Amino acid sequence: MYVTLVNAQSFRNPFDFPILLSGNFGELRSNHFHSGIDFKTQMVEGKPVHTAQEGYVSRISVSPWGYGNALYITHPNGTTTVYGHLQKFSKKIADYVKKYQYEVEHFDIDLTLPPDTLPVENDEIIALSGNTGSSGGPHLHFEVRDTQTGEVMDPLMYFLDSIADTRPPQILGIMIIPMKGTGVVNGRDDKLKITPTTNPNGRPTINKKIEAWGEIGLAIKTYDRMDNTSNIYGVKEITLLADSQIIFHSDLDKFAFDETRYINTLTDYEEWKENRSFFIRGYIEPGNRLRFLQSANRGKLYINEKRTYHLTYLLTDAFGNTTRLSIPIEGKEQNIPSVRTKEAELFHWNSDNRFGAKGIRLYIPKDNLYDNIYFRYSVKEDSTALASIHTLHDHPVALHQGASLSLFLRNDTLENKQQYGVVRLQNGRASWLGGKYRNGWIDATIKELGTYTIRQDTTPPKITPLTPASWVSKQKISLRLTDNLSGVKTYRGEIDGRFALFEMDKRSIISYRFDKERLQKGEHDLKLTVTDACGNISTYTYSFTWR
Repeated sequence: MYVTLVNAQSFRNPFDFPILLSGNFGELRSNHFHSGIDFKTQMVEGKPVHTAQEGYVSRISVSPWGYGNALYITHPNGTTTVYGHLQKFSKKIADYVKKYQYEVEHFDIDLTLPPDTLPVENDEIIALSGNTGSSGGPHLHFEVRDTQTGEVMDPLMYFLDSIADTRPPQILGIMIIPMKGTGVVNGRDDKLKITPTTNPNGRPTINKKIEAWGEIGLAIKTYDRMDNTSNIYGVKEITLLADSQIIFHSDLDKFAFDETRYINTLTDYEEWKENRSFFIRGYIEPGNRLRFLQSANRGKLYINEKRTYHLTYLLTDAFGNTTRLSIPIEGKEQNIPSVRTKEAELFHWNSDNRFGAKGIRLYIPKDNLYDNIYFRYSVKEDSTALASIHTLHDHPVALHQGASLSLFLRNDTLENKQQYGVVRLQNGRASWLGGKYRNGWIDATIKELGTYTIRQDTTPPKITPLTPASWVSKQKISLRLTDNLSGVKTYRGEIDGRFALFEMDKRSIISYRFDKERLQKGEHDLKLTVTDACGNISTYTYSFTWR
């Protein structure tokens, strides 16, 4: 049962200044939907953040990635609010966190608390806004979750009266997609992209002639805007009509986190990977299980009459601003190209799929593909390399949860087998996936079809001290940690043989602030140990005197 957002005044603005947003709920991001709204903080950090309602701190997360410093506050109305990318917590929360970090001797924490540990009052200042974690600039990431189910809901409903928006969504492009083997557009089975123009009335219009036959689908590239900002936002509601009948409807007002990767089937994944452009499909692939979608015939259009088919997109934001685009499609009988099946293997979305060749084994479990594909494989041999370069399919395909990939080591020379790993090759770069060694094979999990091989990482991480001459005067020690391939996995700082809390930021800079409660003035020895994902270790030592 979902929490109903009935009282827009039950949550206060987390800040003491008017609301402006840099991001809204459900925006399209890489592999996920945006799960909250982003409050602007006047381009600076350090703004006091108030709790939206009384409750208690139910979870605290500290990490150099993701939400950075984050608080979760559970409220009596059945919701939990989330505050992300915080600069620092209020004193009572910060003291609790630091005590726990020293107990577990670790900077990264994800801590769940009972109701009576850290209660908070309405309007209480719980933190200062910041830019921690995977944040691209100072802001507050704010979520509203159903406490019972953990699902995220659109927080904008609580703040509609505090935000000005009179601007309707914008349409940047449409895509006509013929279904392979069953549809054709303008004599081809390729996707047809069209950029709308603006007519004298200021409305978007389509001037390009579209002739189609058989089974087709539509997709749209669209953004929303709000008053008083230059930011772009996601569009809340999308409706597609064919001859005045609704064939597709999307109203993104809530979702569960285990649904968020379905963004890779709601949008055209190939277009995103190759052009970094989101086109939202107006049809539903068989493996798409998003609950906020409704359709007739899964949103696909069957053109089998020589007439004009009148398609209409209606785009509506949370404030009721609407944009309409009419798309006439002429039904014209054309030859429909058959699907290329030579040297391809049919993979079904609703069954297990296995593939094997020299030096490779691939297993894609049921429900990890969103539609059937004719899988194509190619290989590039290199007798001097650790393994062949294996290309899994001829265009990008996302996997919902993952697939098992095993690659054979042609040259198995390392004693430490942990130093081998599967890498993804893309745009001239190798991304480390790692894996486990098994009798000359490396087993790994992949999230998309692409090009893979095996690399080794025998190089320990690099530790770079940052202006050590100023450490004592500034009472702060800072170092940068980098790694050539597999990435830094763990680090541990000690002063005089005892754990010292080094905080890490998203730039992989770690810092220790002199702690007067735990560090006495005098001579001290610093030791820092850093390990990468392959077990390679680096150590840095430094002696200093704090007078």
